[in-house]
Amino acid sequence: MDKLKKVLSGQDTEDRSGLSEVVEASTLSWGTRIKGFIACFALGILCSLLGTFLLWVPRKGLSLFAVFYTLGNMASIGSTAFLMGPLKQLKRMFEPTRLIATILVLLCFALTLCSAFWWHKNALALIFCILQSLALTWYSLSFIPYARDAVKKCFAVCLT
Repeated sequence: MDKLKKVLSGQDTEDRSGLSEVVEASTLSWGTRIKGFIACFALGILCSLLGTFLLWVPRKGLSLFAVFYTLGNMASIGSTAFLMGPLKQLKRMFEPTRLIATILVLLCFALTLCSAFWWHKNALALIFCILQSLALTWYSLSFIPYARDAVKKCFAVCLT
């Protein structure tokens, strides 16, 4: 743990790549970044839970669910910017290995909000929320080495 903290705080001079570059790009201290990450992630979970509770409100419940669920997911993804810095976060989001997943996530965010606010189609908003969950799962798996390959093989075995 101390080694990780040294690398993340830029005190380890052996490895000048990877996480040490991320730390140098941020002006926040390590403790502040951890607190920001936890606060933003907790806000994301709170928004998602609030959206789930608002699902049962008559007439407007499904739209409120879609909006709060989407805002919660945006906050959760944004929370990692505290750990690695916003520029590094954007660079990693749009790397070739996760470009399609990122575009799908952002597209699902936009379509969910459009269906809730402009089109007023609750069923469509719910479908986009489901697609949003699937896209976020695929996006998250892109950060774990070989995880997407394992999921593909698992589905291939299940379908044959």
